[in-house]
Amino acid sequence: MQIIVISDRLAKARTLTLTTRHLFASGLLGVVMLIGLTIGLYALTFRIAGEVKIPYLQQIVAATQEGETRKAKEFVQQNLNAMAVKLGEMQAQLMRLDALGDRLSTIAGIKPHEFRLNEAPGLGGAQSVIFPPQNLSMQEFSKELDALSRQMENRTDLLGVLEAQMFDQAVKKKLLPTILPVSGTYNASSFGVRIDPFSGQHTMHEGIDFIADTGTPIVAAAGGVVQFAGFHPQYGYMIDIDHGNDLVTRYAHTSKMFVKEGDLIKRGLKIAEVGSTGRSTGSHLHFEVRFKGAAQNPARFLSAANPQPLARR
Repeated sequence: MQIIVISDRLAKARTLTLTTRHLFASGLLGVVMLIGLTIGLYALTFRIAGEVKIPYLQQIVAATQEGETRKAKEFVQQNLNAMAVKLGEMQAQLMRLDALGDRLSTIAGIKPHEFRLNEAPGLGGAQSVIFPPQNLSMQEFSKELDALSRQMENRTDLLGVLEAQMFDQAVKKKLLPTILPVSGTYNASSFGVRIDPFSGQHTMHEGIDFIADTGTPIVAAAGGVVQFAGFHPQYGYMIDIDHGNDLVTRYAHTSKMFVKEGDLIKRGLKIAEVGSTGRSTGSHLHFEVRFKGAAQNPARFLSAANPQPLARR
């Protein structure tokens, strides 16, 4: 673009050539000047409104400040709502942890007052002089809240696995014959080879004989199902209880029986009374433990719950 300049002061006319670069620079300069003028006018208007107190301008200023305040409150409220949702999730997780802790303490045999999961631990200490306390920002607080929520989820999963393992162990323990079938601290004849009281020959004694008076209660050494309850020519009135996994306990020479075949027996339930029926020289309980039909030493099982070894008379 060319511009011709004619003036009385000039001897001849002059020609100015404007390129695209000149036009672009001029336009950009104009936009910058317009923005600066607008900002200056805006600031001057609010300053005048504050000093001169023009009602109309004061209303504009008040409306602008109110809008900014409302936006700030909405932003804070949105963050609070998000944190409230997260807090509700954490409270639900904490309730599940408390319930899980109660179940674990029950399975483990811990007293409730010794397992206070629902109480906050005691914390304290002096403030550091080198690192003075600082307030958390909203972003930092949200980050800490998310991290704590993930930690609680991980703890819940781990405790859930622990509960399953402990429950499985507790069930297996209840199915093992680990409690004494009669109230007594000694036995007349242990498991192993002995001299038969009738023939005088060396024979294998496949159980333990507990000395007890006739009528002494006999309890199930573990939970299970009654496999046999009746009379045997040598064992007399006897009871076999199947505990699963090919494990069976036998209670022989009883005087009375209180269960029948097919009954579901709980651990420690009274099933019979001591007697001297069958091939017996006196009142006692003959107790056996069999695995896949083979006789096992009952003392190996009973010692699991009774640290003191069974004394022999």
